[in-house]
Amino acid sequence: MAEPYGNYRAADGRPAGDYGGEQLVVRSMPVPDPGDLISRLPQPAALAWIRHGAGLAGWGEAARVTLPPGPDRFTLGEKWLREVFENADVKDDAGYRGSGLVAFGSFTFDDCSEGSVLVVPRVLAGRDGTGNAWITTITPRGEPAWHPARQRPLLAPGRVRWHDGSLSAPEWEQAVAAAVRRITRGDLRKVVLARDLYASADGPIDARVLLRRLADRYPGCFTFACAGLVGATPELLIRRNGRKVSALVLAGTMPRGATAAEDAELAAALLGSAKDNEEHGYAVVSLQEAIAPLCEALRMAPQPELIRFANVQHLGTWVHGTLAADHSALALAAALHPTAAVGGTPTKVAVELIRELENMDRERYAGPVGWVDADGNGEWGIALRCAQLAGNRARLFAGCGIVAGSDPAAELAEAQVKFRPMQTALEQAD
Repeated sequence: MAEPYGNYRAADGRPAGDYGGEQLVVRSMPVPDPGDLISRLPQPAALAWIRHGAGLAGWGEAARVTLPPGPDRFTLGEKWLREVFENADVKDDAGYRGSGLVAFGSFTFDDCSEGSVLVVPRVLAGRDGTGNAWITTITPRGEPAWHPARQRPLLAPGRVRWHDGSLSAPEWEQAVAAAVRRITRGDLRKVVLARDLYASADGPIDARVLLRRLADRYPGCFTFACAGLVGATPELLIRRNGRKVSALVLAGTMPRGATAAEDAELAAALLGSAKDNEEHGYAVVSLQEAIAPLCEALRMAPQPELIRFANVQHLGTWVHGTLAADHSALALAAALHPTAAVGGTPTKVAVELIRELENMDRERYAGPVGWVDADGNGEWGIALRCAQLAGNRARLFAGCGIVAGSDPAAELAEAQVKFRPMQTALEQAD
């Protein structure tokens, strides 16, 4: 029996530390390629991690744990998962990356926030985009075998009304100005400030509807859903496949142009922007300093490249490495979080300033979100361009990197652009 993990609880209400008394029966089998994972989801409570149509989609809960706040929430999650994985009866006839026993997770940005969660689904559909596909069923020992769930129809949320979050636009501009003053006087070099925005719809908001719309419009992003948090993040925090790891650092943003000429002009301005290159450099250095001690080899491009999406373009740097020792994808995500791309530089000072100026709890926005399997492989992104759903309400988030050269009005405009993916997904007429 593993050690107790505090007073948080598993899905059936028992203390999570007692979970090892119940064995999960896991069966994975290859299936014909379904072509579209999102259409397989039978109910609104979806789990997903999909890019360019490949990835994982799950439903139901074989096991779930909500972790207590604190800097050890990742370690506690690892312990809980280890007990679940070690006690499982697994037969994997598929043998693909992402088959077998898999858990989805979403962690809070701040150590002090509640709500970090890990979920093992009842059913998991996967495809790798090369023709391989599989189904995994996960059933507590002694319970009836899985049978197909009734497909609940997708319903659009209807008319959406918008409400200010913790700070109005002018108040947030004042917060940006305050951050610039702190940077100018030398307290720190960069801080990422976020805003929230609330939506109220006529009807319940179905995560599957948002996943469909986001995946169609932003196929190059990682479209995700976990415990009501839904989004399409462009940023890969860490991918682990055996000893190989990779990450995509994004920082520095410009909108897309209305014409090809305007788009090229904006791209050139982004690549040549001292402010955006400074912001990007801090993010690259912070990730490099965190991952390098864990790798025996590490390589990255000397200069950022342009990463384009439907609504924005970013400065991006790919990082690739080889692990020196065995660390799971979740442990690697814990080691990297928070990067300067979502926190700032120096990290501790930036997080303290975020608490002071944002006037809100980020909850799981800008925290790690993704999946990990029993071999420690997996993918974790940063929860950006996302919303937390609750019935007919949604809470959206958007943030911007603030440095000495930041202009409050320009940062507000950038935040508005970053709200648009989720706003459009909620308002889109089908």
